Amino acid sequence: MKEDFLHYIWRFKKFETLNLRTTRNEQVTIIKVGDYLELSGPDFFNAQIKIGKQKWAGNVEIHLKSSDWYLHNHEKDSAYENVILHVVWEHDAEIFDKSNTEIPVLVLKDYVSLEIISAYHSLITPKSWIFCEKNIKEVDGFVFQNWQERLFFDRLERKSKFIYDLLKETNQDWEAVLFLLLAKNFGLNTNGNSFFQIAKSIPFSVIRKESFEVENLEALFFGSSGLLDHDKEDVYFTDLKIRYYYLLNKYQLEKSHVDQIQFFKHRPDNFPTIRLSQLANLYGKHQNLFSKIITLKSAEKVYNILTVSSGLYWQNHYQFDKESPKKPKILSKSFLDLLL
Repeated sequence: MKEDFLHYIWRFKKFETLNLRTTRNEQVTIIKVGDYLELSGPDFFNAQIKIGKQKWAGNVEIHLKSSDWYLHNHEKDSAYENVILHVVWEHDAEIFDKSNTEIPVLVLKDYVSLEIISAYHSLITPKSWIFCEKNIKEVDGFVFQNWQERLFFDRLERKSKFIYDLLKETNQDWEAVLFLLLAKNFGLNTNGNSFFQIAKSIPFSVIRKESFEVENLEALFFGSSGLLDHDKEDVYFTDLKIRYYYLLNKYQLEKSHVDQIQFFKHRPDNFPTIRLSQLANLYGKHQNLFSKIITLKSAEKVYNILTVSSGLYWQNHYQFDKESPKKPKILSKSFLDLLL
């Protein structure tokens, strides 16, 4: 049993919702399961649950076992003070929040059908291709082919419209559009919107002018991301911060406000600090990237031109003021596949 499966069950209410009871035998009525959060903090935000005669609005946390609450130190974390229900598969401990208030516990195992559990076990059994490969034969071939084509064209239309809108915003500047698209993709799913906001907050004319000084690009990216907001006893951090405020004044830029950058659930090589540095070094190395790429005749040459490393500081850092073993941070083939 995995926690992701419990998230799925709760999110889509794949369990018997009548006569739900907490471990204290209080009746539970689910008004709203909440909004699923993949980042740090409680699993479901802004839920509405009636427990006994009292209606509650707050967050829901999900674990395999009740005791996982303490294993993850949630009792010490103020982010979990507004949890109104702890949903678990097995109950093995009473739990309390930071203010020592007991949190009601609902044991899902008592309300999930054997059919759902059986389907889950079938899906997690290793397959040679994808989880539902045995079921594909049940889909009519004509329907399946048309569905695939529709998905392809829908995706193509969405991307085309997105690029067309960016071209209008940038007065047909393909270099600027490529920068915006690359920035978004460098942020991956978690930080894509934040990276896109960072890129939009800096006029591409500024990127062009400062591309000969990579540290200035890093200062603009890190400053716009909010990663320079707090003081640190780190020489490179301080240098970037000085550069950032100098550049803000030089180009009369306003300090941007972007969605908070997330480190949670990322492998270190995908940390936003590393990706922002690599993006800065890419534009430090190639001042007219779009013009260069469209002249290339093979995918291999495109890979070559996009293969860059992070700055020297990041060879032995993943975050500011936290030194790590030295390791070059070069864009991998698998990451470039995502970009292309």
